Amino acid sequence: MPEISRFLGIVIRMYFLDHEPPHFHATYGGAEAQIRIQPVGLLRGALPPRALALVVEWAALHQAELLENWRRLHADEPPARIAPLD
Repeated sequence: MPEISRFLGIVIRMYFLDHEPPHFHATYGGAEAQIRIQPVGLLRGALPPRALALVVEWAALHQAELLENWRRLHADEPPARIAPLD
């Protein structure tokens, strides 16, 4: 599963040919969540509230890039790195 970003201890990854709806995986410590890209929101799993808020903020800022990476991964192309949350 390619890592596409990392910030503040949070790792963001996407799988090749993952199931719909378009989403990504965020891990923080031992917690993992699947985050829907459009609209941005929790799909499955759980993160601590502060980490989830940071992931949602980051995803809202990079929604177009995330959707492009979803397209790339479903076309068997490598994803692009996305800038971390500053």
